[in-house]
Amino acid sequence: MSSSTAAFGSSVLGYPRIGPRRELKRALESYWHGTSDKDALLAVAKELQESTWSELAATGLSQVPGNTFSFYDHVLDNALLFGAVPERFKPLEGALEPLDFYFTMARGRPDFPPLELVRFFGTNYYYRQPEIDANTVFSLNSDALLDEFERAKARGIELRPVIMGPVSLLLLSKVGPATEKSDPNFTPLDLLDALLPEYEKLFEQLAKAGATCVQLDEPSVTEDRTPEELAALGRAYEKLSTAPLRPRLLVTGPYGKFGEALNILAPTKIEAFGLDLVHGKITAEELAAVPNIKRKRIYAGVVDGRNVWRVDRFNTLTYLNELKDVVPDLVVSTSSSLLHVPYDVLSEYDIPGDVADRLAFAKQKVGEVVSLAKALTEGPSDKWRKRPTKVHFKLKHAVRARVNAIKPEDRVRAPYEERRKAQQERLNLPLVPAQTLGSFPQTDAIRQARYELGQGRLEWDDYYKRIQEEIERTIRLQEDIGLDVFVHGEHERNDMVQYFAELLEGYAFTHNGWVQAYGSRCTRPPILYGDIARPKPMTVEWIAYAQSLTDKPVKGMLTGPVTMIARSFVRQDQPLYETAEQLALVIRDEIADLEAAGIAIIQVDEPAIRELLPLREDGREAYLEWAVDAFRLATGGAKPETQIHTHLTYSARSSVVDAIERLDADVTAIVATRSITWVLEALKEGALTHGVGPGVYESRSARIPDIDELDELLTEASESISLDRLWANPDGGLKTRHPWQLEPSLRNMVAAARRLRRRAEQAERDAG
Repeated sequence: MSSSTAAFGSSVLGYPRIGPRRELKRALESYWHGTSDKDALLAVAKELQESTWSELAATGLSQVPGNTFSFYDHVLDNALLFGAVPERFKPLEGALEPLDFYFTMARGRPDFPPLELVRFFGTNYYYRQPEIDANTVFSLNSDALLDEFERAKARGIELRPVIMGPVSLLLLSKVGPATEKSDPNFTPLDLLDALLPEYEKLFEQLAKAGATCVQLDEPSVTEDRTPEELAALGRAYEKLSTAPLRPRLLVTGPYGKFGEALNILAPTKIEAFGLDLVHGKITAEELAAVPNIKRKRIYAGVVDGRNVWRVDRFNTLTYLNELKDVVPDLVVSTSSSLLHVPYDVLSEYDIPGDVADRLAFAKQKVGEVVSLAKALTEGPSDKWRKRPTKVHFKLKHAVRARVNAIKPEDRVRAPYEERRKAQQERLNLPLVPAQTLGSFPQTDAIRQARYELGQGRLEWDDYYKRIQEEIERTIRLQEDIGLDVFVHGEHERNDMVQYFAELLEGYAFTHNGWVQAYGSRCTRPPILYGDIARPKPMTVEWIAYAQSLTDKPVKGMLTGPVTMIARSFVRQDQPLYETAEQLALVIRDEIADLEAAGIAIIQVDEPAIRELLPLREDGREAYLEWAVDAFRLATGGAKPETQIHTHLTYSARSSVVDAIERLDADVTAIVATRSITWVLEALKEGALTHGVGPGVYESRSARIPDIDELDELLTEASESISLDRLWANPDGGLKTRHPWQLEPSLRNMVAAARRLRRRAEQAERDAG
C-alpha cells in the first residue's frame, strides 16, 4: 500500500472508470454490437482497474479506494453483489451468461424492459434502479470484489473496497411489480434485517483477505429522512459495527449534509465518517457538538468531487486546521467520488489560459488532496502562491445592465385561455396531437462529418449540405409516420447543452473532458466561466429550413436556462440565479428570432428543474422560485399565438407539480412512463391545467411498445384531462435509438392517438 509522508491522511472516495479515452465505452459498444467478444471486454476492464490502482497509489494517497469500477452502473452492481435479482428477470438468470444477464437488466430487450433509469442525487449521473419485493432473498456474491482485492495486494497495494451502504441500497431501490400486486404496504427497507447478515459475511471475507478498512457509502442520509428511516439507519450500524470479524468501517455521506444521521451513528462503534464539506459544510463548533466524534476518524471532503474549479487552498487549509483541533484524526478527502469530473485537464489544449489555470479534473483533485494533507502538517509551500485559485473573469457590462433592467412584466405572458384560442386558430391541430420531443437518431456519417468539420478536414458548405439532407430525410419520415407536429431532428447538435454553449460567449470547452452519464453514455459538460452573451441566432437557420419543407408545424428546439446550468460545470463567483437570468435572456432573444422566421411552436426543455432540487426541504422553495422565474423570463416575450412547450423529468413532489404549473408553458411533456400515476392524479386534482404530454413509452429503451399498450395509457390519461389538452409523445429524445426501434414505436403511438381521436369523434356523433 502506498503511504504519504504527511501525518494527516489523504484519500478520495472514488475515481472515474470510463477510461481517459473512453476505452470502456468503445469496448462495451463493440461487445453489444457483436464486433468483439467477452474476452476483449474483460481485458479492457482489467486494464482500467489496474491502471487506476497504480496511478492512485503513485500519487502519495495514504488510502486507495477499490471496487469503483463498473461495466454499467455501480448501484446495480451492489444490488447484485447481495443477490438482489428482480423477480421479473429470474427466468433469464440461468439462460444467459452472467455478463449478458447483467446487461439485459441494464439495457433491456423487447420482452424484458430494463430497470428504470434514475438521476443520482442531483448529479449528472443516472443509475439503474434495483427492484426488490417481499420475496427477495439476499445471497452474497463477492468473487469479483475479492479477486480485485487480491490482484491489487499482489502489486503491493491495499485497496479500501467501496460498497453501497445497506440503508441507501434499499432506499435507492423500488418495489418490484410482484409486490405491487400483493402487498401495497411493503417497502424495500422492510428487508433491512434480512440484508445485514450478508454484509457481515462480506466483512468477514474482507478481513480474512487482509482488508483493514471498508467504505460504506450512505448518500441517502443527505436527504430528508423520516424518523423510521433514521431509526433503521441506527439499528443497521449498531449491528454492523459490532460484527465479530470485520475491517474498520468508513461510513460516508456524499452529495450533501450528513445532518441528524451523524448524531445517530457517532455513538456506535463505527471508526470513521466521510463528510461532504463542500455541499454540506459544518463548522468546527458544530462538529464538536456531535457525541463521541473526537474518537472517530473524519474524512474531510473539502475537495469538490462534482465541479472542476480548483480548491481555494488557503481558506480550505484554515478550515482544516479548525477541524483538526476538534477531531485530531483527520484525513483530507473529496466530497464525493470523482466519477463526476473528467480525468485530466492537462490533456486539454484549447481552453483559454486564464480559465485552464483555475481548473482541476480528477488527476488534479487527487493532487490537491495530497497537497492539502501535507500542508496540514508542514504548512503551505511556496508553490501554492504561484497559481490563482479564485475565479475572477472580465465582466460584460452590457449583459449585467440588461439583467439589472429586468422588470416583473418581462416574466408574464397573456392569460393561458387567450393564448390557447389564438394558438388553435393558427395551428388547427387535431385532438391528442402526436409529436416527438426533439432528437432523431444520428448516423455515423453525420457524426463523422461533424468531427471532420471540427478538425478542419471538411468545408462548411459540404457539412451544411449534409445536414440539410438529413433534415429533409427526417421531415419525410415524420410525414410517412403521420405525426402532427414535427421536429428537425437536431442532426447538427452533439449534445443538447454543448451545442448551445459552443455558440455563446462565456463558455469554455474540452476535447477529452468526458464524464459518464450511465453505461456507455458519456457527455462533455461545457465550462461556464463568464458572463453569457449570444453573438448571433443559434437555431433559426436549421429550423426555418425544416419548416420550408412541410406544411406541418416544425418545433423550434431550445434548452432552458436551468438545464444549461445543471449540465455544465458552472462558475462559483456568483449565485446560480444570476447566471440563470443571463442564460434566460439569450434564450428569450432566440425565441424572438424564431418567431420572426415564422416558427409557431417552440420547445424550451427544462429536464433539470427537478434534478437540481435541493436534497433537503431547506432551500427548495427559494430554488424553485428562481428556477421558475428564469424560465418565465426566457419565454415571457413570446407572442400569444406562439405555443411554448417544455419537457420535464417526473416528480410527484407537490412543490414541483406546483412549479410545473407556474412555468406557464402551453404544453408540458413529462418523463412519466414508469410512474404515470402521479401525473394523472395531478390532472384529476386540477394541479396541472395546461396542455400535458405524459410520455407514453420509454425513449431510452430498445423495447417497442404495442398499440394496445399505448392506447391504454392514453385512454387512462384521457379520463383525467380533456382531449384538447392531451398530447401523445415518447418520454424523451430519440437520439440513441436505431431506426428499426424508432419507426415502429412512433407508428404505434400515432395509431394509438388516432384510435382515441376516432372514439371521441364517434362519441360526439352519437351524442349529436
